Formats: sequence, structure tokens, C-alpha cells
Amino acid sequence: MELTCLHNKFNFPSLPHLSRPFFKNPNPRVFPRKINILFLASASDTAVASSIKELGSKKDDEFGDLKSWMHRNGLPRCKVVLNESTSHDEKHMPVHYVVASDDLPAGDVAFSVPNSLVVTLERVLGNETVAELLTTNKLSELACLALYLMYEKKQGKKSFWYPYIRELDRQRGRGQLAVESPLLWSEEELAYLTGSPTKAEVLERAEGIKREYDELDTVWFMAGSLFQQYPYDIPTEAFPFEIFKQAFVAVQSCVVHLQKVPLAQRFALVPLGPPLLAYRSNCKAMLSAVNGAVELVVDRACKAGEPIVVWCGPQPNSKLLINYGFVDDDNSYDRLVVEAALNTEDPQYQDKRLVVQRNGKLSVQVFHVYAGKEKEAVFDMLPYLRLGYVSDPSEMQSVLSSQGPVCPVSPCMERAVRDQLADYFNRRLAGYLTTLNEDESLLSDPNLNPRRRVATELVRLEKKILHACLQATTELIDELPDHTVSPCPAPYAPWFKNWHLKQNMGSLLLDPIGF
Repeated sequence: MELTCLHNKFNFPSLPHLSRPFFKNPNPRVFPRKINILFLASASDTAVASSIKELGSKKDDEFGDLKSWMHRNGLPRCKVVLNESTSHDEKHMPVHYVVASDDLPAGDVAFSVPNSLVVTLERVLGNETVAELLTTNKLSELACLALYLMYEKKQGKKSFWYPYIRELDRQRGRGQLAVESPLLWSEEELAYLTGSPTKAEVLERAEGIKREYDELDTVWFMAGSLFQQYPYDIPTEAFPFEIFKQAFVAVQSCVVHLQKVPLAQRFALVPLGPPLLAYRSNCKAMLSAVNGAVELVVDRACKAGEPIVVWCGPQPNSKLLINYGFVDDDNSYDRLVVEAALNTEDPQYQDKRLVVQRNGKLSVQVFHVYAGKEKEAVFDMLPYLRLGYVSDPSEMQSVLSSQGPVCPVSPCMERAVRDQLADYFNRRLAGYLTTLNEDESLLSDPNLNPRRRVATELVRLEKKILHACLQATTELIDELPDHTVSPCPAPYAPWFKNWHLKQNMGSLLLDPIGF
């Protein structure tokens, strides 16, 4: 199961149940002037009301739990049950999660959900052509799925999907640590991520969700046959932005990316799927489309009562936090980004751009630094930086005519490259609010706020990568002769991007190492 990341994702922290007199509009595309009685309360009042009023009260017992509803509607016998764990917020109901009901050997089918119980864009819009048109224009699949479920929620118990929507409300888009995506955190809570590029990613994602909200009415008018059944206002008048963002984040936390299916079926909401399943980065179990159903085959033996584990895709911890509200300490896909760029004011910029392109890099180059492979990443950066310090036209011609970019520099210039690279890592580390030791102390507190805890786990892992990069660079500096001294920075050294702060970083090198 590869769970989507990004701009198309959404989280369902309890969507307020909206009530309005049901009326038949003979022309669903013509709307009388509205008296907007739905949202007279403030956003904060709505949030409080929704948390107090979470679905799942005794009056809903007639529907049974999610699994019972699914069995009544075609789910064949499966080998899982729902357990629950306590929420960190006493106002919220416990979080449900899927566990094995029997001992499962590796390769066994845990469950198989028929397509009639799976929500896809093709099912929502009823026309694959319309679905593709919408999602290749300005709206993501997740925005369309979020809009559909919001309208279904307004139907209340009349909706076929009521038990599933009730479960999404209960989960509130929370991950394994019962923490919501930082897309829903307050500004004060986002400050926990200061120094981390994840904070900028969260703000950028939030802006993307707002742009999608502004395009919601496009769906309403293009997919008229779908919305004729809903006697409500057009999307941006029926739902405030904050409600849509909550819905988007909820869908983001549970959407599944199916492989080898038509475009309009690739993003699916699968009851018993995420966020009820436990995510792991070192797992290969995936939800797959098989013979008119979506099934899960476990990749490891699982005893009765143990959580069912699935793969969340090759995502770094920053994406896991934004999409699902958790961080994986054993994530082989975790990485940081170092972005460097050739100086466009360099008289030899065009020649240098040709050299880096010839060797598989770009004039603005992103280096991925994977956890455990920091030294390799440093070695990959040095030749790129070194090129920036070539200033003699004859030397540049030598580089252009060589098989690889050979940039002969003196030991002193090499020292400048390594010193400035070390300075870059030091500056990034200095941008965090806490040190590694302070992070460890915070995490030892059993009463630490859950959002602060998951944020601290993320920045701690980022700092470990940066410290490893700094150590590798320092060891390279120590290999240079003792008498080497950094010269003045080169006038056209490459730039390093430091999260909205570009630093002019020198880059010279010693050995003729190729890209």
C-alpha cells in the first residue's frame, strides 16, 4: 500500500454535522439568495461543538461498529477485529485500530474489501472522463473525495456511508500516537518545528489546500449529475475553509494509492484501511486491487491481538508527520534536503551549467541526505561546490574538455570548500530551538504534550543527520595539511539555501574528483 503524500491529502478531524431543512430544489443549478444559518457560530465554537458531539454515542448503536456494517453490506469473513487505544485528549473518543483476530502466517489474506465498499473518484463522479478532467485541471483527487464526504455527512444517517464517516470523525485524522497532522496545529504548536524545513512544508501545504478550496465550485458545476441529490449550497457557501481543511486532512490520513488501476480509481478510501492500520517504513504489506476488491496480504507472521502492519510508502519522516501524524525512528527512507545553486552572476555561469548538466546535475541542485548515508552525501556535494571556485577561463576550458569535471584547486582552496560546508551544517543546527541533549531530556518526560513529543522526535532525527554530515565534513578537514588556511571566499561561489535564507557558500576542492 503506497499512501499518497502531498498536495492531495486530507484529514478528517471531526467534521461538524450540519443541519438544515431539507428542501427540493427543482433546479439544483439555480440558487435562491441564501440566509447562511449554517455557520453563524465561529470556527472555534464549531470545533468545540464537534469535539463534544463526536459521533459514536449510544443512539448510534443501531448501526453497530464499522466492521459489522461492512459485513452487512458485503464484506466476506476476514481475520481482523477493531481494538481501541485511549486518546490523549479526554474530550475525544479512543482511537480504533485493526488487529489480527487469528494467528496469521506471512502471505495470508487479512481482509478483502469489495469495491462496493470502497470510495474512489470514479465511484463519486460516476464518469471516468469527468474524473480525469477534474484532477488534471486544478483539483486533486483528495479535494474531490473530501467534498463528496462532506456532502454525504450532511445527509446524516440517511447516507449509506454514515458508519464509515462516523469512524473517520472518531479518528479525527490522528496517527499512531493519536496526534493530528501539523496542518491542524496552532501557530504556537508549529513553533515546535522551528529550524526544521518541515515547518515551511506545512505552511506551503496549507496554502495549497486553500487554493483547492477556492476551486471547489468547479466540481459542483462540472459534475452536476452528482450533486443534484444534495439540496444544499454550492461548496464554498456550504462549507467554510476551516471545515474543508479538516476534511482534506482527514482524507489525506487515510487515502490509499492503488497500483495497476485506471486513473480515476488510483486514490481510494478503504474502510478497515488507514488510519486503522499500523504504519511501518520497514514493511512491504500493501493494499492491492484484486478481482473487484481491495485486499491486504500480510508480509509477516502476526499473532491474534497484534496490530496489522502495512507499508506507508517510501516517505521521509517529514511527510509521515504531515500526512499521518507520526514519526518512524526506524525509517530507511528518512532524509534531509540540501539545495545548492550555481551563482548566476558568475561570468562563466553558462559553461559551469553545461558541466553540471553533463554530469547529471542541475544549475539548482537538490542533494538528498539519507539517514546512515551522510558521508556519501557529503562526497557527492563537494565536486559541485568545487566547480564554483574555478575562476580562470583556461581552467574552465580544461574542465569543459575533460571526460569528467576535473577542478584542480590548491589545498588552501580545498580548505575553504570544506570549511564553508561545515559552516553550512553548523548554521542549520543553530536554527533549531533545542539541542540534541535537550531533545532527549524532553522525550524522557512521560507527561510531554503529544504534539510536542512527535515534533521533538522529528527534529531530533533531523539533527542526527546534520551532526553526521558535520562530523564527516570535519574529518575531511582534518585530513588536510596542518598549514592550509582558507583564502577569501570566491566571488562567485555557489549558493546554499537555508530555508528562506540563501547563504553564499564557497566551494572549492582539492582532488580532481568527478561528479
